[in-house]
Amino acid sequence: MKKSLHTLFMIAILLTSLACATLTSGNAVPVSEDTEVPVNTLPPLQVDTVAAPTQKPTNTAAPVDTPTIAQQEFFTEEFESDAYLDQWYYYTTGPGEDNDDDLQIFQDGDGLTFDLGALDLYVYHIYDLQTYKDVRLTMVAENLGRNNNNVSMVCRLDYDNAQWYEFSVESGGVWYLYAYDGGYNTLDSGGTNALKQGKAVNEYGLECSGNTITMFINGDKVKTYTDRTYVFGEGEVGFNISSLNVLPIRVNVKSFDIAQP
Repeated sequence: MKKSLHTLFMIAILLTSLACATLTSGNAVPVSEDTEVPVNTLPPLQVDTVAAPTQKPTNTAAPVDTPTIAQQEFFTEEFESDAYLDQWYYYTTGPGEDNDDDLQIFQDGDGLTFDLGALDLYVYHIYDLQTYKDVRLTMVAENLGRNNNNVSMVCRLDYDNAQWYEFSVESGGVWYLYAYDGGYNTLDSGGTNALKQGKAVNEYGLECSGNTITMFINGDKVKTYTDRTYVFGEGEVGFNISSLNVLPIRVNVKSFDIAQP
């Protein structure tokens, strides 16, 4: 583009000089109506063009940082999205640990189904993104297999040091409160009529506050226990599905709620 403007400028100077020379000599040549005036045949200026936008510009401001489940301390997990795969982990223990090849954990409609596939197998499913000291846990689970299993809730789990509190309920209505520190130490135990037996849906609750642990089944308080021996500190939370001496053991966990006590 700069080159084209320079060419026109030089031509304009040349024409002005010729006009001045003609006027000075007084010998101007008249131009008749039939005289053909030369036409400037220089190529036209090349103008840079910009294509018109096909749509209106959008707001490019930085998005607002909205908290997600992964960033929340208290929430209800319903295991309906694959996002939970990055937020939870599981491990197995118990006498049947070496026979866990048939263990299946899969999303099934309205929850997460555990099909243990081995006798005396304990499967712990733990929330990995947050630790808690004082917390209230509520889990809804449905028994889909034989009426001979354990459903447990866990608080203050320190995986590296192998310690946690566990409220464990047998499908027949017997319950235990353990302090695990490399072995299962029974803090308290008893029985309840609040548990629905057989293929039924039950709600389990565990509250850990200070050194006091309170257990619930279907909204009824089972027991409050004060621990003055182990007094575990902050840790992770989760649950356990265990088989005993019969199969199949299948349990569908519909939701797991983490709340303030």
